[in-house]
Amino acid sequence: MKEIKTIKKSIELKVFSKDSLSDELKKLCDVCMASANNAYAVYSKFRVGAAVLLDNGHIISGNNQENVAFPSGLCAERTVLFYTHANFPDKKIKAIAIYSPDAKNLLTPCGACRQVMIEYENIQNEPIQTIIISEKEIYVLESVKDWLPFEFSENLLK
Repeated sequence: MKEIKTIKKSIELKVFSKDSLSDELKKLCDVCMASANNAYAVYSKFRVGAAVLLDNGHIISGNNQENVAFPSGLCAERTVLFYTHANFPDKKIKAIAIYSPDAKNLLTPCGACRQVMIEYENIQNEPIQTIIISEKEIYVLESVKDWLPFEFSENLLK
């Protein structure tokens, strides 16, 4: 096989201390972290909390919800995003924060969550900042497109 060209995509993951965040983002992180404690993770024992910050300053939280029939469960990110869009369809999402007290390494959204996140970013035609909270640092991506550089979008269906 002879290579024609190489396409390289990279991301810029910014790292912050929680103290360096704005008050609004600190509150988002606090709500997100508290939400992880309410996760229904009786099977995996892997609790995840997520919270979104809307353009009106409102914060909504969610967490993972498992089920003994494993495909029936739902990740924290999709729980909070689906709830948000169902109840606040005209509000834009400025940021989503994600946290697990059970993560040993950098926690990142699964593929299904990335696809849902990019859908909502595309719907509002504005980037959604992603904030990943660890015990020591806060990781920030400025757009969901950074998580999913080769997105599946509606343009592919036309």
